Amino acid sequence: MQGLPMRLPVLFLAAATAALAPAAPAAAQVDALAVIDRVDRLLRGDSSRGVATMEVVTEHWERQMTMEIWSLGTDYSLVRLRAPQREAGTATLKADEDIWNYLPKVDRTIKIPASMMGGSWMGSHFTNDDLVKETRLIEDYDVELAFDGDDPDGVAVWEFRLTPKPEAAVVWGHIEYRIRQGDDMPLWTKFYDEDGDLARTMEHGEFTEFGGRLVPGVMDMYPADKPGERTTVRYEELEFDVDLEQSFFSLRNLQRSR
Repeated sequence: MQGLPMRLPVLFLAAATAALAPAAPAAAQVDALAVIDRVDRLLRGDSSRGVATMEVVTEHWERQMTMEIWSLGTDYSLVRLRAPQREAGTATLKADEDIWNYLPKVDRTIKIPASMMGGSWMGSHFTNDDLVKETRLIEDYDVELAFDGDDPDGVAVWEFRLTPKPEAAVVWGHIEYRIRQGDDMPLWTKFYDEDGDLARTMEHGEFTEFGGRLVPGVMDMYPADKPGERTTVRYEELEFDVDLEQSFFSLRNLQRSR
């Protein structure tokens, strides 16, 4: 696990989600790029606001955090911790090409360099890139269909392999996705390092309707080299098409303590 601090769901986490895309094409003529783009947009959102909890379990300690998340398109997002109290106000901002962390205890704003995008966010098994969704999958990866059929439970799924384009500045050697054909819900994502070794697995579950839209309500991240460890993100609130302007995603707003 690469290390150092802080954007999930969106969440990461994360986190924020878009409207359910149009019905998926028939398996015989599946467009791999189109499916991955729909899933990528599902996990980003056009504009959204949500509240999520993050539970981090490691060999030596456990912790839980609550965060509020706002996003606008793919270029703007803000994540602010609500709890625990000692860290409330800690925040991460993505505004266009820039990413910033705010640490209220020392009243300090730090710009995150590209070299830290693969670093751990707040000691979790999610990276800064996961949090702010800096990487756009279909722009940075070539996508190919690897499997089209039923999983062991008899559910029709697609599996895709994403390989970085030569010019892409991304963390992973390649990524594998399993996606449910009926509704484009992601079931799991596997991330491999540059040597082709599995680095971590993210499982999606508890599919839930928020605002009439079906999304993964829970995401579990498991590091391959640390059996028994995990980070779980669970959405408590999620709303879409919220009224947000680019001006909301400012350094001034980042530095608000609440």
